[in-house]
Amino acid sequence: MKLPLALATLAVLSTAHAAKIAVIDSGLDYKHEMITPNLWTNSNEVEDNRDEDGNGYQDDVHGWNFAEQNGKIIDYKYLGTFSDDCKKYFDIQGKYFLGQATEAEITWMREKVKEPNFAKEMGKFGNFVHGTHVAGISIRDSKNEAMGIKLIPTEVKPFFEGLQNNKSMTADKWQLLEKAFLALAGQQMKLLTDIAKFAAFHKADVANGSFGTGFKQAKMISDNAFRLVFFKKPTEEESNRAARLFINSLIAEGQKFVAAAPDTLFVFAAGNDGMSNDEFGTSPANIKADNVITVGATYRNEFFAPFSNFGTKMVDIAAPGMLIDSAIPGNDYLKVSGTSQAAPFVANVAAKIKEANPKLKPAEIKKILMGTVDLKNFLTEKVTTGGIVNLERAVVAAQMSSTMSVKEAIDRSKVQVNDKPAGLKSHRNFGTVVPMPLTPMFR
Repeated sequence: MKLPLALATLAVLSTAHAAKIAVIDSGLDYKHEMITPNLWTNSNEVEDNRDEDGNGYQDDVHGWNFAEQNGKIIDYKYLGTFSDDCKKYFDIQGKYFLGQATEAEITWMREKVKEPNFAKEMGKFGNFVHGTHVAGISIRDSKNEAMGIKLIPTEVKPFFEGLQNNKSMTADKWQLLEKAFLALAGQQMKLLTDIAKFAAFHKADVANGSFGTGFKQAKMISDNAFRLVFFKKPTEEESNRAARLFINSLIAEGQKFVAAAPDTLFVFAAGNDGMSNDEFGTSPANIKADNVITVGATYRNEFFAPFSNFGTKMVDIAAPGMLIDSAIPGNDYLKVSGTSQAAPFVANVAAKIKEANPKLKPAEIKKILMGTVDLKNFLTEKVTTGGIVNLERAVVAAQMSSTMSVKEAIDRSKVQVNDKPAGLKSHRNFGTVVPMPLTPMFR
């Protein structure tokens, strides 16, 4: 007999202990009404300009700001500095997608995106709200605890200057470029490795990574580097080759990042370029390890998001990532789209799996997530599993895994918990939702 979904989940979570999620992103509004009840607090640290827990991070009470090297995981000076147009744009975009926007609203939205100042403001707004929005998704309807980790962007300028000063005409220029990319990747991944060690020290069960460098972003960096090395503009073939070198360098160095926290499951967003990660690649989404799972985005259970990256080898699973309502700084809320929103959905489920059976290792949590999906025809050629995450089934499998093998628990959960009903795709403007970019690894 199959259990009702809500009953099955409640039966598992009623005696569960909170799992800890490290939100590696652009900051976290720890005063937000949605975040505060689930905010992680370091019981071994107080705000007194001392390092009580001895981990090298003074006053890391709710996490750590790796951007300014302090315990302030958000910069509140930006609150109230943005125009109402930023929220209005996202609101109208969502209404347009659902077929509810007026002609006047549609006209306003189309004209607004042409304004350079608005585009600049939207970039700052997106960076400011991104981490809080992601954190809200990761702790929604759960006991999950959110730890704020603010990611520091790499300074690219010294890297370019180093290339510009190299005037050698005899060196293999492609070899020089590859070495330079490895150096830059090593610099970036050293930071991320420090972040992973911080998360490991505080025993984070899950780490959400809605950040990264997609192929298009990589090309902007690698094209500039190519010009400095070869003294010319790259052809399309040369541009793609250089970008792949850069992405591959990031992914190779990224193994050190996830290896630094072997007891943490890293959940990465697949990217928002609408491209194949199998062919072009995204970092850190393309890092392959037992404690890494990569997530593509859907609209509910209806279809794969047009903007989402995909790949049957490199993207493991799908989750809802379109028009997701969550927290933004200042006790406010906003519907936002992106694989950035799909990843914390999976991180949320992963933490609930850990709550249900604290003995599970990251590889086993990953196996449960992938083994309990709802199979969908529209995902067959998009993600490895061919399916979308099923929260209730995954949690039931986790609970049963305490008395049987993970494989048997997964098999039995498929009998006990139904697939979620499919939605209807009528009246949807598929291409009208522009995702919020991943938090950039490079600026």
